[in-house]
Amino acid sequence: MKASLFLRIASVLTLIHCVLHTLGGVFGSPKHGREEISVIETMKLHQFDVFGSLRSYWDFFFGYGLFVTIALLIAAILFWLLAIIVQTNPACVKSIVSLLFFNYFGMAIVSWRYFFLPPAVIELLIAACLALAFISIRRQ
Repeated sequence: MKASLFLRIASVLTLIHCVLHTLGGVFGSPKHGREEISVIETMKLHQFDVFGSLRSYWDFFFGYGLFVTIALLIAAILFWLLAIIVQTNPACVKSIVSLLFFNYFGMAIVSWRYFFLPPAVIELLIAACLALAFISIRRQ
């Protein structure tokens, strides 16, 4: 199979990951009971000065969630663009694909250790697509 197909699959998987992270993780409502709601309210209420800006732990939590959404969206677009570029300049794409493979493999480990299984699985699938794209590039 061609590297461009694996990169497009990685792009679609990353876009799905982006949408699910955004809907469930960033804008989803907690449904684990009153204790979790109490924790969230405490995160919102406790504010502190950060380089002249008054912020809460919730601001950081929510902001980092949005960072991940933006990064996943950009990665999905990047994978799609690399699928186009690999057809004319595979040597240029090879090192980028290998770097992104290590990124997603590392993300899978962090997700498995600190979050939960579904994001780790989709990140492993994306890493596998990138590894297959890399192998396909080497064969060209």
